[in-house]
Order: sequence, then structure tokens, then C-alpha cells
Amino acid sequence: MDAPQDAVSYRAETRATGGLVAWTLAWTATLALARFGPGFWGDLHPVVTWAAVVANLVVGVGWIVAFTRFLRALDDLQRKIVQDALAIALGAGWVVGFGYVVADAAGLVPVEVEVAALPALMGVVFLAAFVIGKIRYR
Repeated sequence: MDAPQDAVSYRAETRATGGLVAWTLAWTATLALARFGPGFWGDLHPVVTWAAVVANLVVGVGWIVAFTRFLRALDDLQRKIVQDALAIALGAGWVVGFGYVVADAAGLVPVEVEVAALPALMGVVFLAAFVIGKIRYR
């Protein structure tokens, strides 16, 4: 006897979510290794640092594939909520990022902003848009 479609869909979504979590943790770990590793093994070992950077890029590609699988496993409403949140986060990143570039080029920005501020901003915007979308479509 076949499982009901909802159960099959739930299992696929759970499996895709687990894969996404695993790839996210792996990507975060390789990013930390590439960023902080040179402090442990020293700047005299650029080959090791390059290997860490390449590992991060390879795992990043795996993360992208896992995220694509995750999106495909979602139902239509969940996919719409995630895609809307991604669109808002990307838009905010472009608008704020280029706004900063223009302001900096014009000499209007008195302090240097760390490049990590942009993905952090995009992450916060994504989470807020996602939560708002979940509430909106409840």
C-alpha cells in the first residue's frame, strides 16, 4: 500500500531540510577555517590557506545544490514565502550595497564598513521577510 501523498511530501521536505542543514554547517565550518585558519597555522603557509578557501568554495557549491533541492521539496506556498523573502533580501543587499559604494566614492562615509556587514544585513532582512510571510499567509 502506498503512503499518502502528504506523508511522501513531508518525508521529502524533511530529508531536503536535513541535507540543507548539514551543508550549511559544513559551509560555515569551512568558511571559519578559511577565515581564522591562517591565525593558527600562520601566514607562512599560503598553500594551506588556499586549500581552505577552495574547500569553502566547493562546499559552497554543495550548499547551493542542497538549497535548490530544499526549494523543490517545499509545497507551493512555502516556496513562495521563501522566494519572496529571498527577493526582498537580495533587493535590500543591492540597494544598500550600491548606496554605500556611491556614498563612499563621494567621500560621505567617514568610517570603513566591514564587508561582512552586507551578508549580515541580508540575513536579517531575509529572516524578517520570511517570518512576515509566514504570518501573512497563516
